[in-house]
Amino acid sequence: MLLGIAIGLISVERSRHLEYSQSIDAMFDRSDSALPPFRRLGRTFGASSVVLAVYDEPDLFQPTGFARLEELTQRLSRISDVHTATSLATTPLGAGIIHTDTNPTAENLVKLMEGYAVGTDRKTAAVICVLSEKPEDPNTQQGRTGKTIDAIRSIIEEYPGGTIAGEPVMLRDGFAMLRRDGNVLGITSGVLASVVLLILFQSIRWLFAPLAVVLLALWSTRGLLATAGQKLTMVSTMLSAMVTVVAIATTVHIIVEFRRRLGNGEAPQQALTNTIQTLFWPIIAAIITDIIGFGSLIASDVGPVHDFGIMTALGAGMVLVSVGLLIPWFALVGNKNVAQSSTWGQKHLDSQLNHIVFRITQQPKPILSISLGIIIFTGLGLFRLRVETDFTKNFRPESPIVKSYDTIESQLGGAGVWDILIPVKQPIDARTLARVGELEKRLRSKSKPNKTTQGLTKVLSIVDILDAISPIPLADLQNSPTGNMIVGTAVSFFQQQMPELATSLIGTDPLDNSTWLRVMLRAREKQPALLKRSLIDHVQKTVTEMFPPTKTAPAGEVTGFFVLLAQLVERMIEDQWLTFLIAAMGIFVFLSFGFQSVIIGGITLVPNILPIIFILGVLGWTGEPVNMGTAMIAAVSLGLSVDSSIHYTTAFRRQLSQQGSITEALQSAHQTAGRAMIFSTLALVVGFLALTTSEFIPTVSFGRLSCLTLMGGLVGNLLVLPVLLSLAARRFHWAS
Repeated sequence: MLLGIAIGLISVERSRHLEYSQSIDAMFDRSDSALPPFRRLGRTFGASSVVLAVYDEPDLFQPTGFARLEELTQRLSRISDVHTATSLATTPLGAGIIHTDTNPTAENLVKLMEGYAVGTDRKTAAVICVLSEKPEDPNTQQGRTGKTIDAIRSIIEEYPGGTIAGEPVMLRDGFAMLRRDGNVLGITSGVLASVVLLILFQSIRWLFAPLAVVLLALWSTRGLLATAGQKLTMVSTMLSAMVTVVAIATTVHIIVEFRRRLGNGEAPQQALTNTIQTLFWPIIAAIITDIIGFGSLIASDVGPVHDFGIMTALGAGMVLVSVGLLIPWFALVGNKNVAQSSTWGQKHLDSQLNHIVFRITQQPKPILSISLGIIIFTGLGLFRLRVETDFTKNFRPESPIVKSYDTIESQLGGAGVWDILIPVKQPIDARTLARVGELEKRLRSKSKPNKTTQGLTKVLSIVDILDAISPIPLADLQNSPTGNMIVGTAVSFFQQQMPELATSLIGTDPLDNSTWLRVMLRAREKQPALLKRSLIDHVQKTVTEMFPPTKTAPAGEVTGFFVLLAQLVERMIEDQWLTFLIAAMGIFVFLSFGFQSVIIGGITLVPNILPIIFILGVLGWTGEPVNMGTAMIAAVSLGLSVDSSIHYTTAFRRQLSQQGSITEALQSAHQTAGRAMIFSTLALVVGFLALTTSEFIPTVSFGRLSCLTLMGGLVGNLLVLPVLLSLAARRFHWAS
């Protein structure tokens, strides 16, 4: 116990140094094809993160209102790590841009900036803040970005209706929520589960024992992660929940068996010794299957899922260490009772468990037939699963993040910022600009302004800027010496008069000194996954057709936060079935080897796969989209629920070999392992309710679905598993 306390104190100190990885590219496999264009965007244009600072300005086209915009733009541009701050105040016309009624050039520029730096109602002003990136100092980049976003927010909130949005803001605020969840929800779920155990066991001793195991396992896991330099990710909030599940389930099986032996008259130390001897194999096997189930996530190419697999597998191992260090002290110190009195409701529970055994032995085939029919029907819903790519749906509708996005979406036409990168040769000639103009024309043809959730809401490049300020339409210029001279002059004028915007649209990749033109795209973040994927595919196809790879230049590229976030959940869904298959095969092989029977290995796996198919199938039938929390539920739940199957199967085989009666073996397994399953599942379901209070919807989904799969696993292990074991015992004459 003293060793456990020492480890806990050291771990608490080490866990203070555990950091979050907030980089979007860290969420992808290093070899993922989506990363090179995104990194090129950062290298070439000095930034790949855009924050939209928006406020209400009814007098925008009056001298006083425009002066406020100028002041705001200057204040934001002076913030450290704001690469550029672009608004109506940064155009070459200066304050002259407000005279749209008398100056055609001013009107052209304002129309060009509508939906980008000014609302279509011309009463909403925006400053586009492009955040700088310093790859030479990646360890402090995330902290600097967070401080920069906070600085932008503090300034814009001084203005009426001021708010900020953008994918970097979502990531920043999302991780802030995750930190709060990680600090509160894990402990809360453990406390709730322990309170349930207090009610069930009516003993203060068994209130603190599971909670102590949870805390030591969780702290030691976090301490080891910090020592190894591992960083928490977007899904790491669920680490505490996973450790809680394994710890509670393991502890409850020990408590039930220990109390049963005390009730039979054994002395505490002898009861504990016999409990350890009886449960040694099923506990070790359960922890190993947890590690296999969690470890299967390491096969995922999605960074957060891969790291989550490492963390949870380590957490499961630390549960075993924590149980060994703490449980003997709680079981023995101060325990003078030779016998334990029956707890409230125990006789009724015993009666119901025996009734279940009676039904199983009398009607095994109908139980299997009904279960199979339900699974087949719900399983068809797996083919109807759809992915949630709207990142705002990861937050509650009333959260400040969603409200900010609603403002941007309604007043500026869309908060989804992404880009097209087009390789060009220097000097830029008329033919190049004509091709870029044709690309924009084709992209805009996909947009449908009358449909608020579809298409591009803004397409902006150097072509649009030059067309707005040039007296000669660029489309009329030919690829001739004269035309190229005019284009060169126009580009030079643009770079001189609007240097900040120019550097955002024309850049040089320092890696190979290639020149790239940037086409800025704006789309609505809040749109269905199918429309978003269709739009991204259309843009990618159009860019590839018009700017294919050549011997001297690469193809045009489509990238940005909008694209990466849309692909992230898709990558997770693609990996879900791979990790589930790895988990299922790994657990099957281990159980077959451990039980020395392929039949038992398969039987033990079946009742735990069924609830997963049922839950995901129901999601498909009901049309509820799959998010980051849902995407990991299959492999994780399989690793969790199979623990109870191992304990039940072990108890059944032990009693069958001793008594020779299948019915008596089932009754004994129900009264020992079955009772522990009920207690641990009830405690965990109540504890997991804490996850449903999270501000981060994937955590809510994970908590809710974990509760359902745990309940489904309980039903499977109390009904389906006994039926399969009894049928197999009769078929293969296991009984003597």
